[in-house]
Amino acid sequence: MTATQDPSHQNPGQQNSGHQPQKKYGAHDIPSYLDPNNLGPYEIYLEQVERVTPYLGKLAYWVETLKRPKRILVVDVPIHLDDGTVAHFEGYRVQHNTSRGPAKGGVRFHQDVTLSEVMALSAWMTIKNAAVNLPYGGGKGGIRIDPRKYSTGELERLTRRYTTEIGLIIGPEKDIPAPDVNTNPQTMAWMMDTYSMNVGRTATGVVTGKPVSLGGSLGRADATGRGVFVSGAEAMKKLGMPMQGARVAVQGFGNVGEAAARIFHEHGARIVAIQDVSGTVHSSAGIDPAAALEHLRRTGSILGLPGTEELKRDEFWDVDCDVLIPAALEKQITLENAGRIRAKLIVEGANGPTIPAADDLLAERGVTVVPDVLANAGGVTVSYFEWVQDFSSFFWTEDEINKRLDRIMSEAFVSLWDVKERHGVTLRTAVYIVACTRVLEARALRGLYP
Repeated sequence: MTATQDPSHQNPGQQNSGHQPQKKYGAHDIPSYLDPNNLGPYEIYLEQVERVTPYLGKLAYWVETLKRPKRILVVDVPIHLDDGTVAHFEGYRVQHNTSRGPAKGGVRFHQDVTLSEVMALSAWMTIKNAAVNLPYGGGKGGIRIDPRKYSTGELERLTRRYTTEIGLIIGPEKDIPAPDVNTNPQTMAWMMDTYSMNVGRTATGVVTGKPVSLGGSLGRADATGRGVFVSGAEAMKKLGMPMQGARVAVQGFGNVGEAAARIFHEHGARIVAIQDVSGTVHSSAGIDPAAALEHLRRTGSILGLPGTEELKRDEFWDVDCDVLIPAALEKQITLENAGRIRAKLIVEGANGPTIPAADDLLAERGVTVVPDVLANAGGVTVSYFEWVQDFSSFFWTEDEINKRLDRIMSEAFVSLWDVKERHGVTLRTAVYIVACTRVLEARALRGLYP
C-alpha cells in the first residue's frame, strides 16, 4: 500500500469528494488562481518546501499548511490623479501564516508586482521570522505601479486608499506592514495616520519603519544591511576568510545594498563592484560607498563615479571577488550565471535572488550561500523592536538596538550553522528545517478549529 493509499496518511475526516484531482507541481496542489505552467516566484518557495519536507518527521503531516497562504486580499485602488482623471491600480495583501503570531511584512510599489510574487514574499517572511525566532507569521503587500511616474500627492492618495482597502485585515495584533521596494518611512507615516483615523485613535504599532518622530525606531534604516553584514561576517569566520581586504561585490545600491556595502567597508573590506538600475561600476582598488552614494544623489546614476570603470550589466557576474551580495530583486542568480560567479561566499540581501537549480550548482562548486531568510532578517528584527517599543511607549538608544540586533543575528547564524553541519546540508536547507519545524509545531499544538 502506498503512502497516498494508507489511511494513516490522511488528515482526520479526509474523504474522497469525487472531484477531479487538481493539477500538481510535484506534490503540490496548485490553487486555481495560479497558472500551473507559469507559477512565478511562488514556484521557488514551493520547491524549497519540497526539499525540506523529508527532514520534518511527523510534522510533515501538516506540511500543506506551508504551501497555502492563509488569506489573500486583492483590492482595487482608485485615486484622483493631478490632471483630474481617475486611475485604478491593483493591490494585494497576503497573509501566509499566523500560527506563531500576527502577520508581518512589507509593502512594495512596483510596476511588475504580481500575486505570485507577493505570495512568495509573504511565505519567505514566515520562514524568516521563524528562523530568527520572532513571534510573527508572514505577510506581504504590493501595488502594481511605477512610482517614478507619479507625484508625491498622487502617491499619498494611493497609499491612503490602499490602507483603507486592506484595513479590515491589518492591525497592531493582526498584520503589521513595513517598507519594502519603493516605499519608505513617509509611506508608513501615511499608512499609520490613515489606519489611526479610521479606528479613531493613534495606533503607532500598525506599521513599522515609521519616522522616529512618529514612533519609529532608531537603527531601522540600516537594519537590513547591518543584518547582511553580521551574518556575512559570521560566515566568513566559519570559512576562515579574513575581513580585512576582503573583496565584496554588491548588486543593488538601495537601502539594503548601500548599508551593507558601507558597513563592510567600515570593517576593512574592499568594495570592488557596485551594480544598480543605472549600471555597473568596478574598481579593483576599492570603492568608497559614501562617495558612491553622494555621486548617485548628485547625478542620478552610479556611472561616472571617479576612480571606477563601467562594466556591461552581465559582466557583473564575472567580477573577481570573495563575497557577493545580491541585494536587488528575485531570480538574479540563475543557471546561466551561477557558474561564472567567483565569490566563495554569497550573502543574499534581496528576497529570492537565487533560483533552486542555481543553488544546487553553487553548492557543487563549493560556494557557501547565506540565504535571504537569514541574511536579510535584520530589518524585521528591528521592526520587532519598534513594535515592542510602540506597545510599551519606552524607546531604546541606537546602541542598544544595534547590540540586540547583532546578538540575535549572530546567535541565529551559529545555531543554524550547527544544524547545517549536523545534517550535512546547505545553510538554506538548515534554515528551512528549523523554521518549518517551529511553524508546524505551533500548527500542531494549536490544532484545527473547529
